[in-house]
Amino acid sequence: MPDPVASPSTRTLCVDGVAVPAEDRPLWWHLRGLSFTASGYGRRIPTSRVVRWNGRWRRVYVAVYGNAGTAYIDGPADPETGKRRWLVVTD
Repeated sequence: MPDPVASPSTRTLCVDGVAVPAEDRPLWWHLRGLSFTASGYGRRIPTSRVVRWNGRWRRVYVAVYGNAGTAYIDGPADPETGKRRWLVVTD
């Protein structure tokens, strides 16, 4: 089986409606078939995907509660509150 880190599969995803290149870059627990949390739920669960946004590769995270999840990357901070924005990632 080829090493997924050495030869990532490239595809296109959308970040806030803008098409961007994406790659599969699994983390060590993905390669071992493990989950980031015991329950599978959480606010910032790293996925095996990364997207190229503003000249940098950024990890795609997912917030999972119940039986639904939202894929996102961290966006720029809001100038008024200083909190980081979520930029939604879709196929």
